[in-house]
Amino acid sequence: MKEYSKSALNKVKRGANRAVYDVDKINKILDAGFIGYVSYVYDGQAISLPMAYGRDKNKIYLHGSLKNRMLLSVLASESMSITVMHLDALVLARSGLHHSVNYRSATIFGKARRIEDSVEKEKILKCIVDHMMIGRWEELRPINQKELNATLVIEMTIESASAKIRDVGVKDEKDDEKLPIWAGILPIKQVAEFPISDELLPEHVEVPDHVIQYYNINKADRN
Repeated sequence: MKEYSKSALNKVKRGANRAVYDVDKINKILDAGFIGYVSYVYDGQAISLPMAYGRDKNKIYLHGSLKNRMLLSVLASESMSITVMHLDALVLARSGLHHSVNYRSATIFGKARRIEDSVEKEKILKCIVDHMMIGRWEELRPINQKELNATLVIEMTIESASAKIRDVGVKDEKDDEKLPIWAGILPIKQVAEFPISDELLPEHVEVPDHVIQYYNINKADRN
């Protein structure tokens, strides 16, 4: 089992019993989502924004316009942090202070660099698109050089990371457990609804197999 080394930067202090440093488990949290919250500093102000990402081994990829304030700020500092979180359940206790949530979250830290080579940029953009939906890139119109030139692509090398996972039930005070107040968990999950075709599609264009496959895997009644 490979783990990230603990340091002042990534060590979990609050709720350390829920801390995870295992590389494979953290990668599974990253791969289960496709939106991460990127933290950066602009003009002395701390900001966090959601961004689509792709992962390949220990690399995270982001893209945007050439004037993207966030990406330019990240490049200026050369370091960055991203958090990915999945909400799995509401934990409803007998008292307000013991309400909680079940979740999986990972925070990663690393160095950022700008990708200039067009071949490498195209490969990375494919990674980002396919991270959202496997098989999507091969169905698309090929990207052209003008689009590549107008796109800023950043590679983040993960140097440190940690995760927190809560997957237990209600933790009430002993004196409250016999109170006639309902307590329990309310599971929550993100589901896909059946795809809606664009109004401008030619009549003969059907929903592709990779989209239907994604829907079948992620629909509400898949179990």
